Amino acid sequence: MRLLIVEDDAEASEAMSRGLTEAGHECVIAADGEAGFTAAHKGRFDVLIVDRMMPKLDGVAMVEMLRKEGEQTPVLFLSALGEISHRVEGLRAGGDDYLVKPYAFAELIARVEALARRDTGSVQTLLRVGDLEMDLIGREVRRRGQEIDLQPREFQLLEFLMRHAGQSVTRTMLLERVWEYHFDPQTNVIDVHISRLRSKIDKGFDRPMLQTVRGAGYRLEA
Repeated sequence: MRLLIVEDDAEASEAMSRGLTEAGHECVIAADGEAGFTAAHKGRFDVLIVDRMMPKLDGVAMVEMLRKEGEQTPVLFLSALGEISHRVEGLRAGGDDYLVKPYAFAELIARVEALARRDTGSVQTLLRVGDLEMDLIGREVRRRGQEIDLQPREFQLLEFLMRHAGQSVTRTMLLERVWEYHFDPQTNVIDVHISRLRSKIDKGFDRPMLQTVRGAGYRLEA
């Protein structure tokens, strides 16, 4: 598994990384909440291990931000704050599990592996929005049973829009999550791809699905 460890205590994060690496996992370390948010946003991980109390951005706020961005990677909170109210707050913020310090390392590994299994078991292979269907395994898209031929980037764009159906998706979100740009390239690349995608999924159908939201971005409507 590929794991992201977000922990401001360098000694603790290195020890955790060593133990998890010896257990056969790949680890990436972020030293504060801001670095953790950026790493989780840019990379692909099986589980995020997040310390609650950190500088710049605390773990709870970091996870809340990720969930608002649509990031669903399982999160295990680590914290010395073990009251029920603290655990409830972490779970309600988007955490999937909460482990109180100090903890046995064997339990940490067991919880991480359990979260990864749970996530694997719930992976979607078919997305549906209204009469539009996307097969993530076969890489096929159909509307009312009619196959729609998409280029790889158009497929990625539509997948992101379908996963956020009914929500306004900004240009910045598309640049970061579909093109993996963390800056504005000052081109019309999004407009071109949206136009192509709209012509493919809406042309010939009586109800357009891909909407332009003035001043906000785009929205896929069922």
